[in-house]
Amino acid sequence: MPRQPNIIIFNPDQWRGDVMGHLGNPAAVTPFLDRLVADDAVSFRHAYCQNPVCTPSRCSFMTGWYPHVRGHRTMHHMLHAEHDETNLLRELKSHGYTVWWGGKNDLIPGGSTFSEHCDVHHRPDRAALKARGLTLRPGTHGTAPQWRGPKDGDNYYSFFCGKLDAGNEELYCDGDWAHVLAAIDFIRDYRSEQPFCLYLPLANPHPPYAVEEPYYSCTDRQKLPPRIPGIDDPAKPRLLQGIRDRQGLRNWPEERWNELRATYYGMCTRLDRQLELLVDALKDHGHYDDSALFLFADHGDFTGDYGLVEKTQNTFEDCLTRVPLIVKPPKDQPLSPGIRDGLVELVDFTETVYDLTHIDPGYDRFGMSLLPSLADPATPLRDAVFCEGGRRKGEMQSAETESSSAFDPEGLYWPRCSLQVLDDHPWHSKAVMCRTANAKYVYRLYEDDEFYDLTKDPAELHNAIDNPAYRDAIATLRERTLRWLVETADVVPRITDPR
Repeated sequence: MPRQPNIIIFNPDQWRGDVMGHLGNPAAVTPFLDRLVADDAVSFRHAYCQNPVCTPSRCSFMTGWYPHVRGHRTMHHMLHAEHDETNLLRELKSHGYTVWWGGKNDLIPGGSTFSEHCDVHHRPDRAALKARGLTLRPGTHGTAPQWRGPKDGDNYYSFFCGKLDAGNEELYCDGDWAHVLAAIDFIRDYRSEQPFCLYLPLANPHPPYAVEEPYYSCTDRQKLPPRIPGIDDPAKPRLLQGIRDRQGLRNWPEERWNELRATYYGMCTRLDRQLELLVDALKDHGHYDDSALFLFADHGDFTGDYGLVEKTQNTFEDCLTRVPLIVKPPKDQPLSPGIRDGLVELVDFTETVYDLTHIDPGYDRFGMSLLPSLADPATPLRDAVFCEGGRRKGEMQSAETESSSAFDPEGLYWPRCSLQVLDDHPWHSKAVMCRTANAKYVYRLYEDDEFYDLTKDPAELHNAIDNPAYRDAIATLRERTLRWLVETADVVPRITDPR
């Protein structure tokens, strides 16, 4: 068998799928990614996550399971090896890869032994950074940082911080920069014949929306696409209106929204530069041709669309569910670089890695390998993609009462989390999205289902579930959703028990 490729997983948190220049966004400044897709990679225009918040999405794309298969539907239900819940990193390590993990977790329970999943679990090293002339800077989270302003002000729940001050240093060295620089050092110093996996689950562009120069000023505010307006439509999920009422952003002028959005775009540009530095290191030290590179986010972000910031866990607007997915295969794999317009899911990432590495992890999965599409743009992809979230009434273990923001109005996430724990309204109704190229259907407990004709209403502003003109289309997608649920309801272990 030929040598297995190195696997590079560049995994930003909360990057919307439309904020990339090569996909036609005139305000997105992503020059490196644009060149990479033109020459060496494929960008999937319509890639979708399987849950619009971090942990359920990560548990899904690291296993090839949908969130409902093993109940990974909340921020507090992670993968347990002792429950026969493996993950891609663990499998790569057990099959001879050297696995380097630098960044956030949201995958295995806190307090778990990382040594089962990686050889190196990197933590920022202040002394090593000081030797580079850098100071490890704090993040922008917290219950009441200065940038939030007064509790009764209209910025308190906006997540808008703005420009970060790096002082006289060349960059604002937060955790992301610390992990990227350490990953570059790992590449430079790697001497083993074993293939390696480099996993960078970074924090940006997750809000708070904040970035240093030159990224803060690099976005032309005049080129930002129109923002989707917020509407209080009783046919839409009530959670949207509930969060909108509590975030207090209804009176923001468009100029202010544009500053928030441009800051988010700058955070994406910063990631573009960090990936460029990483790829430069791969090339400089002879690893680029032997490496498969994957860039994708766990989910998206409202960033002002619908008059909201941050995300929800049970609504499925494209700004939340559509994510970047870029794949650069090793040089020995057939490739026709460019953009693919078919539908794909993040569970397809896992299957593509297993296909590349010739690893069978020993359990059933639901992804499809993207290698054929990398070689041939005409390769058929998916007829539909799915996302899911929310909880049943009374299912309090899924209410995320562990979040401090659920009960503390000073918490950044209070507008959303405080509603998720309530049962008196369907704030967090369990739901499933089925999206095709031209339509989106959502089956929803306790509230109206949703249907959007994306050819006429791409912004998903008007729920057409009661429009008789769409009766047949709705029935078709409802049947497709049922088929998907039955097909993916569980995974039977491959090892049988004696009777």
